[in-house]
Amino acid sequence: MKREELVTQLEAAKALTSVVSIDNVIALIQQLEPEVVVEKETKLTPAVAARIAEEIEKVLDYNSNCLVDETSAEFELDYGNQIRLTSVDVNVYGIMDHIGGVFTQFTDHDAE
Repeated sequence: MKREELVTQLEAAKALTSVVSIDNVIALIQQLEPEVVVEKETKLTPAVAARIAEEIEKVLDYNSNCLVDETSAEFELDYGNQIRLTSVDVNVYGIMDHIGGVFTQFTDHDAE
């Protein structure tokens, strides 16, 4: 039994008498079907995944100057007096911020 059907039956009983037995109401409530919540799960199509990848590539290329922590760079003097970069920290927070911005462009805000 659906919620609307229960309300209809209670209104019909109300029309016949002003007193409705609590046992009758409990029995009707127990007959209610549980509400079904349908969650819609969408999957990315290959075309959308390719567009997202392109946008991520663009945003990272455009912001390439802030993807590494230049102050953490370590160098060594190599053979032939060449300077070699031995390590540098990646700005993971900054990268994820840019990538998150791309995903926000592809998010359905009405579904939230």
